[in-house]
Amino acid sequence: MKQICVIDGQGGGIGSAIIKRLKEALKETVEIVALGTNAIATAQMLKAKANRGASGENAIVQTVKQVDVIICPVGIIMAHAMMGEVTPRIAEAVASSPAKKILIPLSRENVEIVGASSDPLPRLIDALVQDNLKNIK
Repeated sequence: MKQICVIDGQGGGIGSAIIKRLKEALKETVEIVALGTNAIATAQMLKAKANRGASGENAIVQTVKQVDVIICPVGIIMAHAMMGEVTPRIAEAVASSPAKKILIPLSRENVEIVGASSDPLPRLIDALVQDNLKNIK
C-alpha cells in the first residue's frame, strides 16, 4: 500500500483540507501519514482521518525518508518558514527525500512563484488529486 505523507504547521488547516479530499478520492487504497510541525497541526490532521500522525522535527525528518509521496505547502522546503516552525533540518529532509513531492503554492513568506495559480485552496486541492494522484493506488 502506498504511503502519502501530508505535512503542515501552525493550525493544520491546509493539511486537514488536503487529507479530507484525499480520503474522499482515494478511500482506503493508500495510507495517509499526517506530520505536523507542532502537536496542534497533527491533531487537526488526525481529526481529518489521517491513518496515523506524528509531530515535530525528528518525526518529519525520519518519516519523509520512508513514504512514497509528500504533499505540503511550498513553505515546508524553506528554512524558517511558517513563523519559524520549519527548521533547516525539516526543509532539507523534505527537499532531499526520494519521495515524489507535490507542493501547494501557498506561502506567507516573501516568495512569489512565477506561473503558479492563484486559485483558492479548494481548487488547488482538486487539481492536486485530479492531476497528480490519478495513478497513485
